[in-house]
Amino acid sequence: MQPVSLALFWHQHQPYYPDDVTGETLMPWVRLHSTKDYVGMALHIQEVPEFRCTINLVPSLLLQIQRYTKGGSDRHLDVSRLPADGMSQEDAYYLLDHFFMANEWTMIRPYPRYSELHQKRGMGRDGAAQALPRFNTQDLRDLQVWNNLTWIHDLVFERDAELRDFRQKGKDYTEKEKAWLLEKQMELVAEVVPLHKKLADGGQLEITTTPFYHPILPLLWDKKSAREAMPGCPLPKYTQSYKEDAVRHLQKAVDYHTELFGTPPKGMWPSEGSVSQEILGAIADVGIEWIATDEEILTHSTEGFVHRDGNGLINRPEMLYRPWRVEHEGKSLQMVFRDHGLSDLIGFHYQRNDPRWAAGDMLGKVKDIGRSVSGHSDQPALVPIVLDGENCWEYYSDGGVAFLRNLYRSAVQDRDIVPMRVSDHLSQYPPVHKIGRLFAGSWINHDFYIWIGHQDDRDAWDLLHITREFLLKAEKNKKISRDLVKKAWDELMIAEGSDWFWWYGDDHNSAQDALFDELFRRHLRNVYQLLGEQPPGSLLKPVARTERRHIHTNPRSFLQVKVDGRMSYFEWLNAGHYESGSERGTMTMVTDSVIRDIYFGFDADHLLVRLDTPSKAKLDLHDFDEVRLRFVDPYGTEVRAKCKGPKNAAPEVLIDEKPVKSTGGKFALDRVFEMSVPWRDLGVSIGQRLHVAAELVKDGEVIERTPSEGTLDLLVPSADFEMQMWQA
Repeated sequence: MQPVSLALFWHQHQPYYPDDVTGETLMPWVRLHSTKDYVGMALHIQEVPEFRCTINLVPSLLLQIQRYTKGGSDRHLDVSRLPADGMSQEDAYYLLDHFFMANEWTMIRPYPRYSELHQKRGMGRDGAAQALPRFNTQDLRDLQVWNNLTWIHDLVFERDAELRDFRQKGKDYTEKEKAWLLEKQMELVAEVVPLHKKLADGGQLEITTTPFYHPILPLLWDKKSAREAMPGCPLPKYTQSYKEDAVRHLQKAVDYHTELFGTPPKGMWPSEGSVSQEILGAIADVGIEWIATDEEILTHSTEGFVHRDGNGLINRPEMLYRPWRVEHEGKSLQMVFRDHGLSDLIGFHYQRNDPRWAAGDMLGKVKDIGRSVSGHSDQPALVPIVLDGENCWEYYSDGGVAFLRNLYRSAVQDRDIVPMRVSDHLSQYPPVHKIGRLFAGSWINHDFYIWIGHQDDRDAWDLLHITREFLLKAEKNKKISRDLVKKAWDELMIAEGSDWFWWYGDDHNSAQDALFDELFRRHLRNVYQLLGEQPPGSLLKPVARTERRHIHTNPRSFLQVKVDGRMSYFEWLNAGHYESGSERGTMTMVTDSVIRDIYFGFDADHLLVRLDTPSKAKLDLHDFDEVRLRFVDPYGTEVRAKCKGPKNAAPEVLIDEKPVKSTGGKFALDRVFEMSVPWRDLGVSIGQRLHVAAELVKDGEVIERTPSEGTLDLLVPSADFEMQMWQA
């Protein structure tokens, strides 16, 4: 077998947070991800000189990074700089509401002082006004320090002894020490672009681009393209094409990339992997040589020749793991298609596994692909693994350091694998196969539902159109300066970004949904204000009307469940219910989960859980060694049920990895998986809040976790639980 070309491709992106008219930046995520992920991911590559890969840096992200290097700030940074003994009540409330924005289990609890402050805050229990009296001046200053400190990558601490000593101090920081940390932070932000350029100039890294403000290009070009994957779907009231805007985003991206890095980009990740046949020519016109998207686009562009079977295996692997050529009106591009199964393993699953095992498992799967392709092609397999390079690492206990180190070092030492920049593979093995017509869709479910499928989305598109029509008329007024017109177009292009539409509808949720809604409308209002007009009243009201759903419902009464593994609708009628995928936040997993639904509740003496799978649980779970309930609260508690054990056996309860003798609990595996666990075995008390997720385990490693983000949350009930629910 020829060595496999492993093409790791990290996508780095944040929405455009600044309001360029007022000078405000309301969110800190570009700065915080810069000191953690953008610096850290580059340092990982630098650490292994033989390693090659691709990183996608969205131009509007780079613009924001450069803004910080020129003295820019944000609301979070402004509050960080305030003297702890001199801040206003409003600023103190902001501090308590926003300075615990970090993964509790990997970025807060490992640090005793930060964890102490988190417990003192009482998140989810008390508002900032109720919590503030519990905080003295030193508490506030230590909180200012820790929320900025926890967003610095571990590799930075490894190379910086002063920073290590600073973190080791742990508490009782002074204003001078805090100012030192914030200055160090800005030095790290300033390092991001030069470090990436150095790696690119040295041949380790290929840097690709994206349309400037991250718009969904096919929808700018033609909103009706949404109907290719969703026939008959409703469309916005206004369906006019914005082709000129699409071209503007493309050219502006290439120009800015060239300005920063000295050479134009060869590759492009179209925003959200969104492609269509009609946009290909415009991409080729700006000098882009290749683009990437998801494997499902290839499936639908080749009449189903490429698809996965029920076991997740590709039926024609040589079709997926090679480059393709696409053409439109005589203009040609090369394309690669990501393996979304391998990408999801890194983004959602390996975080709970031993990092050495996870890296070995990934490379083993890559080599299996190489062997499956070797008999069908005279070219080596190209395995593109494309995913978010930012958000998944906060779910790894060490920020992904051990996993990436093992992955990169093992990859360069394996004779059967060659880590490659995408362009290097394409130059050696240009595509020889052509796609007749490219299917219109994105990397998520091969459609555009997230960005145009909800009424909120369509209302937002209509507001955008009305504003654009105003701008087209206003720019003809020669009395308005060309500089103001240009700024107005920038504001409109910012509003065309995909991120605002991502948060509309009920399929993605965050604590800052209202702020995203406000930012979208603010950019549209800025168009009017820059040109001396009052914005219409429709831009003063929130677009979002959809009620935000929780990732699960809650139990409504005690359950009467016979644990026998049989399907019984009425037994679980009043249970809490979680449907796989409903936790979508900043990331989305596109591979299917084995666990499709979780029903949960209780009787007076037991926690009750049911897991449903695509067909029969006894068949779907037979390859796994155990089903595990892992509790985040009470921390250290696990409940294990051996899938291959005796029927109706008692599950094993462990607290801090020590077995607890079960006294009445049991589980059954047949049509569904059912389990009961006595409250007394869990060691919990009435009114205690539980946070739990289900895991599937094989050979000691967690293969799947459900929910993939977050947990199921419930309270241990009192005897009068049903009366309380009835009165509510």
